[in-house]
Amino acid sequence: MIRFLVKRLAQAAVVLLLVSVIVFVLLHLLPGGPARAILGVKATPEAIAHFDHQQGYDRSLPQQYAMYLGRLLTGDLGESYKLNQSVTSLLGERLPKTALLAGLSIALAAVLAVPLGILQAVRRGRAADYLLTGAAFLAYATPVFFLGLVLILVFSQQLQIFPAEAPQADTVGGLLAEAPALVLPVVTTALGIIAAFSRYMRSAVLDNLEEDYVRTARAKGQSNARVMARHVLRNALIPLATLLGLYLPTLFSGLLVVESMFNYPGMGLLFWNAAQGSDFPVLLGVTLVVGVATVLGSLITDIAYAVLDPRIRSVS
Repeated sequence: MIRFLVKRLAQAAVVLLLVSVIVFVLLHLLPGGPARAILGVKATPEAIAHFDHQQGYDRSLPQQYAMYLGRLLTGDLGESYKLNQSVTSLLGERLPKTALLAGLSIALAAVLAVPLGILQAVRRGRAADYLLTGAAFLAYATPVFFLGLVLILVFSQQLQIFPAEAPQADTVGGLLAEAPALVLPVVTTALGIIAAFSRYMRSAVLDNLEEDYVRTARAKGQSNARVMARHVLRNALIPLATLLGLYLPTLFSGLLVVESMFNYPGMGLLFWNAAQGSDFPVLLGVTLVVGVATVLGSLITDIAYAVLDPRIRSVS
């Protein structure tokens, strides 16, 4: 297991280095270069030259990347020229809030998707399977913004059960204290995840129900519930664990829409406002954080894969 972890950590470190290179290249692909993009189209050549010298953009690219990597290692992601605040502090304020929204959405999706997928598998070809499959395809195919609008119209405007705006507290504890205001953003985010996860769970359970070890367990007189809990469920969770790690980029794109729609004070709303104001340091900082989160998610997935199926360790 130690060898497996060391190998995966080394691979993650290489990928993180590549992510930093990509973000560095994006910085230099900004229209007119970093100085022009940040200072604006009306900046004088003197101001641009001063900015380039101050930030080290007048040096060679290898030297610039070394400086950029050094700043990253010290947690320096640059300065927001629109908000007059460091990108690191902005992300430090917003990241826990986005993590809360994502965590609650994934938890809700897992709690519902796993039993729904199992139900579809054991009721294969019956009315329940067709009904849940149709609902899953509908939820998966419906854009996130449309789901959010429907939920706001029904539960906020007509039934007036939940507020249409997300909580605006400065801390995670404050957000949780306004739990009713979290319901619509969480449900909007979770619906698409539930649809995807339940379909994968159904397929995984069906595949495992055809395996020899299931027939052997049943031949020994074990009940269907015992076979499902002790044998099928653990193996069926493996592809779901893989999907969870790879779902992070898709999840963030959904959170961007949800946070903007419900005015939720997370990284998605920060990214949206930065895009509207051409605040490129913030855009690149969020991009870097999402890239790192994706790599870490894949690493966690590999570890979970190895825990659920020890055979993976022996071949990796």
